[in-house]
Amino acid sequence: MARRLYASFIDTDVRATITLNEDAAPVTSNAIWDALAKPIQSPALHAMYAGPEIMLGLPEEAQTFDPKALPAENQDCITSAGDCLFFYQTKNMMRGLDFDLWEIGIFYDNGGRTFGPLGWTPVTIFGRITENLTPFQEACRDIRWNGAKTVELGRAG
Repeated sequence: MARRLYASFIDTDVRATITLNEDAAPVTSNAIWDALAKPIQSPALHAMYAGPEIMLGLPEEAQTFDPKALPAENQDCITSAGDCLFFYQTKNMMRGLDFDLWEIGIFYDNGGRTFGPLGWTPVTIFGRITENLTPFQEACRDIRWNGAKTVELGRAG
């Protein structure tokens, strides 16, 4: 049975289940699973370039693996509703970003693309929302219009 995570908006009862894609992205799925031994909470921001995506930073206490050692697995630039990605960028790779970027991205609708200030950026799709996508979509759309909301990400029981 595939391992599952949850993504939950802490100020509402909206919670989605993410099934890890351990066949196509086994190393990244395992790294994310281990990093979430303890649930994390992070402000979720809406993407500027990528379309229907919310982004969460992986906090320092959950940065338990070497992101540079992860292989390119199940990478894509064109996403579908429910796709969950991991992206890492070293500090100073992009002008004005003087810190490492550890990002969990969740695409809540179709029409997304992993395109940013530096152009097309392949990312590892490590999982997919498999339960409660519709209410999760509505909560994500609210971020676009009303600003960041805190999301908790952890292992589903």
